[in-house]
Amino acid sequence: MAHTAMSGSGTTEGDDPLQTAVWRLRSRACWADAAALLAPVAGDPPAAVQRASLLIERCLYTESGWAEAEDALRAAEAVARADEDRGAAACERGYLAYAATLHGVRDRADEARAALGRAAALLGPSSPGRALLDFRRGLLAQYLADNPQAARAAYRRAHAGATAQGDALLLSFTWRQLAGLALREGELAEARHGFAESLRLREELGYLVGTAPALAALADAQPEPEASRLRDEARRLFRLLDGVPTWLADRLAPAAAA
Repeated sequence: MAHTAMSGSGTTEGDDPLQTAVWRLRSRACWADAAALLAPVAGDPPAAVQRASLLIERCLYTESGWAEAEDALRAAEAVARADEDRGAAACERGYLAYAATLHGVRDRADEARAALGRAAALLGPSSPGRALLDFRRGLLAQYLADNPQAARAAYRRAHAGATAQGDALLLSFTWRQLAGLALREGELAEARHGFAESLRLREELGYLVGTAPALAALADAQPEPEASRLRDEARRLFRLLDGVPTWLADRLAPAAAA
């Protein structure tokens, strides 16, 4: 998450206690509870953006809560004054529109592109939110425009930015997406390395809700019996989190039926 109301993101020792509590809830798929912790400080622009981002992430993982996320995002847009805060809110606007399009709620692809373009105009090259923006532009290129070349370039920019900032969570996402593109091109060794790095980072961070997808992704690049072992572990975590993320169900169901 690019913007936080307090110090740190809650993933390392010494971070603000509020951020640590928010992270623990977020990592266990308790986005509404995490957002509620930020409600008292949501008049502060970075906190308002962070609160909206939590509820938008819930939409992506659960395919629910769209209205609440929209309300939180509007609140963040209303209190944003500086370019950095307005850019961060625009980045979240683009991500919400992307999620709605991806899950077939409503085609908001044009809105997603426009919002991320607005964010790019507001966030300078050295902005802490630039790496996240680059990553999300990669998602649009890959999943909405079917342009893997543009997606790879955006992911690589995001990866470099996340590395420079020491953003381990974002790195877990860039590793995974770059590995997915490598797998698509038959580059198995590169794919396995990227998926393994993504899984390692998520396990180290305790990002439980993102660990099952990372296990399933690595399984796709592994031979048997390792692939089945990884999918079994992914299935266990999926059940532990009551079927979140929802979009993982189809990928795990065939093996479960077998």
